[in-house]
Amino acid sequence: MINIFSISANELVSKLKKGDISCVDLCKAYIKRIDEFEKNVKAWAFFDKKLLLEKAEEKDEYRKSGKPLGPLHGLPIGIKDIIGTYDMPTECGSILRKGISESSDAEVVNLLKIAGAIIMGKTVTTEFAYFDPGKTTNPHDKTRTPGGSSSGSAAVVAAHMAPLSLGTQTKGSVIRPASYCGVVGYKPSFGLISRSGILKQSSKLDQVGVFAKNVEDAALLAKSLIKKDLYDKDTVHFSADDMLEQCKKKPYFDPKFIFYKTSNWKNIDGESQKAFEFLVKNFKKNIEVFDEPSYFKNIHKYQQIIHEADMANSFQKYYKQSKNKLGKKLVEAIERGMKYSAGQYNEAKDFMEQSYRSYSEVFEDYYGIITPASTGVADKGLESTGSPEFCTIWTYMGLPSISLPLLTGEDNLPLGVQFVGNKLDDLRFLSTANWLEKNCRDDK
Repeated sequence: MINIFSISANELVSKLKKGDISCVDLCKAYIKRIDEFEKNVKAWAFFDKKLLLEKAEEKDEYRKSGKPLGPLHGLPIGIKDIIGTYDMPTECGSILRKGISESSDAEVVNLLKIAGAIIMGKTVTTEFAYFDPGKTTNPHDKTRTPGGSSSGSAAVVAAHMAPLSLGTQTKGSVIRPASYCGVVGYKPSFGLISRSGILKQSSKLDQVGVFAKNVEDAALLAKSLIKKDLYDKDTVHFSADDMLEQCKKKPYFDPKFIFYKTSNWKNIDGESQKAFEFLVKNFKKNIEVFDEPSYFKNIHKYQQIIHEADMANSFQKYYKQSKNKLGKKLVEAIERGMKYSAGQYNEAKDFMEQSYRSYSEVFEDYYGIITPASTGVADKGLESTGSPEFCTIWTYMGLPSISLPLLTGEDNLPLGVQFVGNKLDDLRFLSTANWLEKNCRDDK
């Protein structure tokens, strides 16, 4: 009997296509797992066993027909509960949207279905994907946060309740939960994946990301989602057909990385600092330590202006009609967003391109940046989802980033290493991330 929880998503797809395992049996195994662990992890906002098995039976019948199979054939995938679906509610973590479904699927859902995947269910998000926590706990310690806002998406993969999942990031909502939960979280370059049909916080910052057990699984999922979408004007043409093959290739040269001890280094807990110092020392031939550029300190301010001003616009209906039913942190952000001037907003928007142009020269000599993914291991308590401060700069500039579960911190809890690459260089970026993942693990 195959232990489906010990093999990769790539291996699962191969076995599904060959008929070594049926989609029904695979989904039944996940259902059993969910029955056992969901009561503690609380990662699903919507999960219907009957609906899942009906879809699984359809996939098995389709395979037996001999028709061509998609790259994700029969693979069940969890999606964050801000991603629109017509046959499941999209509640966005808010009582204001209880039971509400969309009239059509989001573009990423369409692409998943075209690739042969099964939408397994909706994973818990913080309220409207901001900072007010949902019900999800950390699979490694139920007294700690799983991170946010893609709380459930990271937790279902960490708890082996789904092989893959989708999340979103406007600041640090993929990278931080991946770090806390000990999984791979990959946010591609801005513009590679459509946001059509997904709750909008900020069109200039919102990005879709994926959660997986390893880098190659992340590449398998991401390549099916990367496509120009006429309904999302920020998407670009990008050839991702051979993303998985490129991911498996070794870098042509011995990779060189930059490590920043940023002004935020003091916010990292002591055990986590030691872990990163060990990593830097162990890879001293590949890593050079530098002081961060002086203009980085402005990015946190400018990101906040864009983020909050856009939220004030995106959520004005909910704020005007039901302010008293919104979370405290969300209300405070919306009200700050209402106070920014057009001049402040335009300055923050213009600095996006300026900062990237200034910084892009770094990638002429280095494969990318290695930094902490979070301020340490998952915070104790469930009242907060932790700080995204180590993700802000890279999200603002639209760079691809990935959290790799390579280190451990306090109480042997997972600690993510964030790797950041150049914009639209995602093929080489994933190849390098895969190299980093394998070499770090081999060395441990």
